[in-house]
Amino acid sequence: MGDKPGLAPLTVTVLEPHLARDGRMPEVRYVGFEAGAVLTRVLGAGWRAPGQELEFRALDGFVSRIPVERFAQHRAWLVTARADGRAFEVDNHLQGERQVPLGPYYLVWDNRASKALQAEGGALWPYQVTTVRVGPSSMRALLPGDLAATYAGAADLARTHCLSCHRVRGYGGDKMPLDLDVVVKGYDAATWRRWLLEPAAVRPGTTMPALAEGMPAAERAAIAQRLYDYLRALPPGTPAR
Repeated sequence: MGDKPGLAPLTVTVLEPHLARDGRMPEVRYVGFEAGAVLTRVLGAGWRAPGQELEFRALDGFVSRIPVERFAQHRAWLVTARADGRAFEVDNHLQGERQVPLGPYYLVWDNRASKALQAEGGALWPYQVTTVRVGPSSMRALLPGDLAATYAGAADLARTHCLSCHRVRGYGGDKMPLDLDVVVKGYDAATWRRWLLEPAAVRPGTTMPALAEGMPAAERAAIAQRLYDYLRALPPGTPAR
């Protein structure tokens, strides 16, 4: 993309959430392009219209759906290499994976001065990105009937933390396409919380990362409970995709 007018490569520094250990993230410098400029080039200027979301789909079936409003709130880049010349890959400690390729594109965020982004971790940092699409918000599919008044915040948490790999009512990612609204029916609240907060303790060797590991323990437990209540409240059925 560097040979396209208005798309000059940049060197950017971020705190790398996929390399987090004991709550600390190292600085990594990447080479890439300002995400807004790339998205306008690929999708046209209309991608910024309110109420839409971007779908970043990866080689391994991972899908991130990100509200367009987030790109007005935080700086982001689509990067293609490490600035130090090292291999464009990462050891994803949270999922127990080593030397995971990041290319062709990796979406990163300017999180160095944002405690909120740091606490969020790598939930919205898709790598191995091959396609990007823009479409209507997924919230309507995730909040059928009159659930929005009570569960809008919980549905947004599910979209952020769960639906890159899993699904709700058939809507979500393809990396581990379990329908959480069905799965949750087999768990009591305590077992569900343990699964989300300590997945490796429940199933040694799992690649499922712990929920929102950068947040305080009480806040993580509260998120797990909100997800449980929301998923249990969903009516049966799968919406048209």
